Amino acid sequence: MTFPITRLRRLRTTATMRRLVRETALSVDDFVYPLFTCPGTNVKEPIGSMSGCFHFSPDVIADEAREVAGLGIPAVLLFGLPSNKDATGSEAWDDGGAVPLAIKAIKEACPELLVITDACLCAYTDHGHCGVVKDGKIVNDETCDLLAKMAVCHAKAGADIVAPSDMMDGRIGVMRDLLDENELEGVAIMSYSAKYASAYYGPFREAAHSAPSEGDRKSYQMDPANSDEAMLEMELDVEEGADILMVKPGLAYLDIVQRAKQSFNLPIAVYNVSGEYMMLQATADAGLIDLEQTTMETLTAFKRAGADIIITYSAKLAAKLLAK
Repeated sequence: MTFPITRLRRLRTTATMRRLVRETALSVDDFVYPLFTCPGTNVKEPIGSMSGCFHFSPDVIADEAREVAGLGIPAVLLFGLPSNKDATGSEAWDDGGAVPLAIKAIKEACPELLVITDACLCAYTDHGHCGVVKDGKIVNDETCDLLAKMAVCHAKAGADIVAPSDMMDGRIGVMRDLLDENELEGVAIMSYSAKYASAYYGPFREAAHSAPSEGDRKSYQMDPANSDEAMLEMELDVEEGADILMVKPGLAYLDIVQRAKQSFNLPIAVYNVSGEYMMLQATADAGLIDLEQTTMETLTAFKRAGADIIITYSAKLAAKLLAK
C-alpha cells in the first residue's frame, strides 16, 4: 500500500496512541546501578570525573543501597578501591577489603538487592594493568588463577554474581571451576565478553584510580574494528560456563549487542560506560540538550538493540522518570 491509503502518522497522533503501539518497553527491571566502595569509615566523597557518583566506605554504602532498592532497581555492580597496591593486586582477594565488607553491609541492609562485583585487578595493581605483568607482558594464565581467587572472596562475602572484566583468555572456566570447588555453584558469572579497548572509559579510570602506568590494554581488550571476534569471545565464554554475556561500551557497539542477542540464548548485558554518561551530563550542563529526554532515548536504544540488562550510572534518574 502507498500514500494516501497508507498514513503511518495515524498511529502517532497522541501520547496514548504512541504508547499503545510502542515496540520497545524500557523498565526499571532492566537496570543495574554501579557503586564504588573504598577503604575507611564515614566516607562519601564525590567523584570529580563523574557527576552524581561517589566513593562510599563500607559503613555508609548501605544508605545508597537502600535508595537504589527503594527505586525498584534490582541490582548494583560494585567496584572497589584498595588501601594498598602491589604487583599482583593481592588486596583483591582480601576478606577484609572494601568490597567484601561492602557486600556484607549491602546484603544486611537490602537482602533482596542483587550484588554483582567487578572482578579485575586493575584497581589493585601498582602498574594499573588488569593482570600480572612479567617482562613487560601481561601474563594470561597466572592472572586467571588470581581472578578466580578474587571471585571466590566476593562470593563468600555474599555476592550473587561475579563479573570478570579483565579479558584474559579462559578466565571464565577457571573461575567457574574454583567457585564450584568451594561449593559456590549457585553464584552466577556475568562475563565482560566483548570488552573493547575504548576511549570511552576515561572518567571511570579516574574514579577507580585504574589507569595503566605504562602502555595500554590493547593486547587484551578487543579491537574496536572487530565484530566477528566478539561473537567468538562470547561463544567461548558460553562454553566455559558464563551465565550472562556483556558488551562494553554501549553506544558505539549497538551492532554487537544486536548480534549477541540474535546469536546466544543467554541474557545480554550492555554497559553504558562513564564516557557515554558524561557526554550527556556535560552537554546538558552546557544547556544544549535535555538530560532527561536524552537519557531515556539512550537507554531505549540499548533495549531496542537487544539488551536484557543495562548497566548505567543513569539508573536512578531513569527509575524516577519511569515511575512518573
